[in-house]
Amino acid sequence: MRRSFLAIALCAAIAAPAYAANGSKATPTFDPKSISNDIRVLSSDAFEGRGPATRAETKTVDWLIAQLKAGGLKPGGTMVNGKRAWTQDVPLLRSEISGSPQASVDADGKQIVLAQGEQIAIRSALDGSKRVDIHDAPLVFVGYGVKAPERQWDDFKGADLRGKILVVLVNDPDFETGHGDFGGKAMTYYGRWTYKYEEGARQGAAGVLVVHETKPASYGWQTVRNSNTNTMFDVVRDHPKETHPQLEGWIQRDVAVDLFKRAGLDFDALKKQAQTRGFKPVELKGERFSAKYAVDSKVITSHNVIAMVPGRSHPDEMVMYSAHWDHLGIGAPDAKGDRIYNGAVDNASGTAGVLALARAFAKAKPAPERSVGFLFVTAEEKGLLGSEYYASKPVYPLGKTVGVINIDGLNVEGPTRDFTISGSAKLGLLDDLVATAKRWGMTYAPDAHPEAGMFFRSDHFSFAKRGVPAVSFEAGEDMLDGGAAAGRKLSEDYTRDRYHQPADEWEASWPLTGGARDLRVVYALGWKLANSREWPNWSQDSEFRAARDKSAKDRK
Repeated sequence: MRRSFLAIALCAAIAAPAYAANGSKATPTFDPKSISNDIRVLSSDAFEGRGPATRAETKTVDWLIAQLKAGGLKPGGTMVNGKRAWTQDVPLLRSEISGSPQASVDADGKQIVLAQGEQIAIRSALDGSKRVDIHDAPLVFVGYGVKAPERQWDDFKGADLRGKILVVLVNDPDFETGHGDFGGKAMTYYGRWTYKYEEGARQGAAGVLVVHETKPASYGWQTVRNSNTNTMFDVVRDHPKETHPQLEGWIQRDVAVDLFKRAGLDFDALKKQAQTRGFKPVELKGERFSAKYAVDSKVITSHNVIAMVPGRSHPDEMVMYSAHWDHLGIGAPDAKGDRIYNGAVDNASGTAGVLALARAFAKAKPAPERSVGFLFVTAEEKGLLGSEYYASKPVYPLGKTVGVINIDGLNVEGPTRDFTISGSAKLGLLDDLVATAKRWGMTYAPDAHPEAGMFFRSDHFSFAKRGVPAVSFEAGEDMLDGGAAAGRKLSEDYTRDRYHQPADEWEASWPLTGGARDLRVVYALGWKLANSREWPNWSQDSEFRAARDKSAKDRK
């Protein structure tokens, strides 16, 4: 039986945790059924996959605001007529390919057609182009496409790449060997596909094609196809051509291998050369790339939703929780014909988790000394755009933001003995989290797959690169019921069968006891920070330390 939003809100309020009678704060418990119900609503077909700038966004934002109001939160968005709104406007460039793009390679007179979503995944133009018409552009293999002066590494060697199509490998040169100038298996920002496009634009290339390989990408072709062949978004930039080449896309490994072979080149041999500092760009002689398609683009306004609990002693200092409310919306059908990408785990679960935290903090008596904010950002799936916009134009000064605790996927299964964070950064906020988790018998497990570059793939990164201590909390894999083997299987099955696919749907069988326990941990961490004079920082050797140190001076 379907229930109204009001009924859901009332049930959530009734399920809110109790506090000690003497006014001291006890860590609340969280109701798995209430969390599950919020996930069910947000990931239902009625919300159409929560695509930004669609009618589903309006429905999602309105629902979130209704829940926050019912939970006793205060609006924490931008000032409108002297009052705080519930939202922050986020202007975005919305870009979509009109029809099906035409793409092909002429290999010594033989035309090889590259079908969208099959051999190639072309993203809609984000450089401001209304039409892409590339004719017979040379193809050049540029290894990993990295220019890193501090590592004495340059894959381009001064080659003139203007107007050409660059073929690049995903991840870092160290990925396969596990050692070298880029820190071994742990991915640096140079390994991210976003960097490859940015550097291609700086080189003056007409386009960049990233060769997809499942292990270095950390996801399969289905994820690439589903994430890159639909509507694209970007923050509005003053000079977009400095960040985006005209054509951005991915190409299947087997297709790349075939093209290299037709040009008389050995893909695997060149890949090994690209893992060395002496590599030089190699043109795929006799081959020319062409692409043609129209682009429908316009500037639209999406929204971050922001709520807060004002601090009673230091209201200008902010502890922030965050989660992205968006998912992929409506897209290409799967084998069952399902076109709605519901995003139950990613990230209706994280949104429900932060919503539960917000309700709990609103009930706290007395209120925390510092303010506590709850940021639900848009367009994470389009490149962390909502968090990027907030961090570049913060509603609350970053220098007075104590720390950010992000949740990009809540544990919908049973409890684990461990937890982790996205990436392997060293910072005081993680030390605090480790100490807090010990109260529940949990240990910290370093990122098991640092090569996946998860540190750069969640919204906390938008804050981290500006110096704000930020972590993205994740459950570990060592489950109380079944151990590490069970946890790994659940993770692998989700990545293969559900991640960024219509199959990421709510299930009534989810116990959510693990997520409910994890919320107690991250609540306790936020409560500690909100009732102390602590200002967490990064490790001394962190690339983010200088920005944080500067903000410390600005606080005085």
